[in-house]
Order: sequence, then structure tokens, then C-alpha cells
Amino acid sequence: MATFPPYPPHPGHPAGGVPGHGPRTRWWQRNWVRHGALIALLTLSGLVILALVRQQTGTEGFLVGLGLAVLPVPLLLAAFRWLDRVDPGPWRNLLFSFAWGACAAALIAIVANSFATRWIATTTADPTSADTLGATVIAPIVEESAKAAAVLLVFLFRRRDFTGIVDGVVIAGVTATGFAFTENILYLGTAFGTDQLTGDRGFTSVTAATFFVRIVMSPFAHPLFTVLTGIGFGIAALSPDRQHIRRALLPLTGLLLAMGMHAIWNGSSTFGQYGFFEVYGLFMVPVFGLLAWLAVWTRQRELRSVREELPAYVYAGWLTPAEPFVLGSMKARRLAREYARHHLGRQAARSVARYEAHATSLAFLRHRAARGRAGADFVVRERELLHELWLRREVARPALYYAARRTAPPVPVVVPPWPPVYGSYASPLYNPYRS
Repeated sequence: MATFPPYPPHPGHPAGGVPGHGPRTRWWQRNWVRHGALIALLTLSGLVILALVRQQTGTEGFLVGLGLAVLPVPLLLAAFRWLDRVDPGPWRNLLFSFAWGACAAALIAIVANSFATRWIATTTADPTSADTLGATVIAPIVEESAKAAAVLLVFLFRRRDFTGIVDGVVIAGVTATGFAFTENILYLGTAFGTDQLTGDRGFTSVTAATFFVRIVMSPFAHPLFTVLTGIGFGIAALSPDRQHIRRALLPLTGLLLAMGMHAIWNGSSTFGQYGFFEVYGLFMVPVFGLLAWLAVWTRQRELRSVREELPAYVYAGWLTPAEPFVLGSMKARRLAREYARHHLGRQAARSVARYEAHATSLAFLRHRAARGRAGADFVVRERELLHELWLRREVARPALYYAARRTAPPVPVVVPPWPPVYGSYASPLYNPYRS
């Protein structure tokens, strides 16, 4: 009978290494300094954008705009969070993305758009043409670039959390949701102020028309534009590190597509009496459907990768035979968490959720390695993830076994002798916890 040590040696410490005695970092390289500077930047941007929007809408208009603009936000965030359920990213990344879109990107857009429009109007002495040019050319370039900055920052500084198309779609979509939230406050608050001056009320008011167009018909507009940028970054994340030109051109191509689609949307009012409805029905809705299908298809592909890659670790003794099926099914994963919550409490349910997340990351890591896209830290990262799974196995395995009995097909699980990758730990010789 196999026996295991009560506590495995920590896999993160290299042999002979002493924790805490590495090279000393400078003060500006410390995490708390970077995080503090980022929080200060976003807070300052938020205060400035709050003052600017309130100045343009008035206090009453701001409150009305805020109350109406917040309505689609939970639905959009829930949709992107659902898409990210297979391998959920940290909440701090989503919080940063939303805050960047609502504060920093919105501030950049308001200042840059206003300056560019005034400059064009002064240069050409044609305010009408300046407004049209600003909406169809300047605004798409400025706004999509400002939103893309958040995706770029996560891509560069949270590389472990940015592993594919779904991550790009989620980060871009959440950023654009924050941006649209602030922009809707401005538009709805301004419309309310106009109605106060003209005395319009009810369905014929400017506020009602603005609400119908921006909140009912097109709450997905800004996320749809920026998701194209996110897809570009996501495909770049799947590309080998040595393909530098490809990794640079893909995000740029996505950004240009986002700008072009944004320009077509903003310019729809100049396409004739029914230009808006034609662009909406013939262009926006089909593209939205196509991207939604792509996102869901990618999500299913991720689940399939989990089912295909984890049997290697079953063969090595790290996982039980039923776990690849359970971890590759969202229904089974939910049943496992519910079982742990019902029998062992919320802390156990969170532990099962972390087990599922680490196992999914492990499958994605092996999937990239099998295709030559693993980084130089593949072995170290694999060791970290296996260690995290091992620490939670006693709580997670009963819940996963229960989910397997509830959902697995009544056929025996055959585990093929998967070959190891990069000299990894997916072989019987590696597991130090077996004897």
C-alpha cells in the first residue's frame, strides 16, 4: 500500500537555496510601490473624471446618468465572468481592467477628444465638420488606444494570467464595460439636462431616446470593439516567444479592426436616414453573434484540452482516473463545489475551486508545452501547480469523486501511457509522494 509523507517538500525552493537571500530589489521595483502608484493613478483619474462629468451634467444629471448607466454593467460583467469560469483569472486583474476603463481611459478620451475637436474646428473654421471628423476618426483612435492600454499592461505584467483568447476577450471586455459605464453617465446626464431645459418628459424625451439606444440596443458596443483587440493579444499569447513580429502584429491588427468597427458605428448617423439601423442590423449584430460564437467555442475547446492533457498526470499518480473528466466538465465542477460546501463548509468549497483552477492551469501549461509554446519556466511552473494540487487533494478528491459518480458515463477509464513533456513530472518516476 502506498504511503505519503505528511507534508511534501516545498517545490518552490531550489536545491541548496535559502529563501529570503536572493538579490535585493530596489525600492521602486517592489510590488507594494508599483501597486500603490497604480492605485494612486487610478484614484486621481477617477476624481478628475468625476469632476469633469459632474461639471458637464450637473449634480442632478450626474445622479440620473449614474442610476441608468449602471443597469447593464452587472449583466456584462456576469457574461465575461461566465466565459472565464474554465480558468478564472484573479479578481485583481478584472478590478484593474474595469477601473482603468472607467477612470483612466475615460479621462484620456474626454481630454484628447475635446482638444482634437477644438483644434480641428479652429483650423478649418467649420465646427460641424470638426464634430463629424472627431466622432468618426479621432474618437475611435483615441478611445480604442486608451482601452487597449489596459490589455497591454495585463499582457506584459500578468503574463501567467494571460494565456489565450478567452483571457484577452475577458480583460478587453471588462475594460470596455468600465469605459462605457462612464461614457453613458456623461451622455445620459447631458440628455437629462437637455430635457430639463426643454421640458420634455416620458418616451419622447432625449433621455429616453439615449437610454434606448445606448443601454437597451447597444450595451455591448464598446465591449465588442475592444474584444477585437483582446483577441489579437490572446492569439499573440498562444504564439511562441521567438516569433516577435507575429506577436507584435497580431495585437496591432486587432486594435486597427477595433478602431475601424468603432468608426463605422460612430459614422452610421451620416449614412442616411436609416444608416444607424442598417449598420446595427447588417453589421453590428452579425459581428456580435460571430464573436460570441468564437468565445463559446474557445471555452469548449479549453474544456476539451483539460480532458485530453490531464490523463498524463493520472498515469503518474498525481490525479485519480476520474478527475480529468470531472475537471473537463463545468457541470461536474459545480457539483464538486456544492458537495464540499454542503458537507465541509465554504472554506472547503473554496479549496475545491482552487484545486479545479490549478488543475486547469496545469492542463493548459502542458498543452502549450506539447506545441512548443511553453516558456523557460515550464518545469518550475509545473512543480508549483502540482504542489498546490497535492496540498488540497484530501478535501478535493471526495468532492470530485462524488461529482464523477453523478455525471461520468458508465464506462471504464483507460489511461494511456502519455509521454512526459520537457522532462516534466508527468511520469511515474517523478512523483516523490509515492513509495
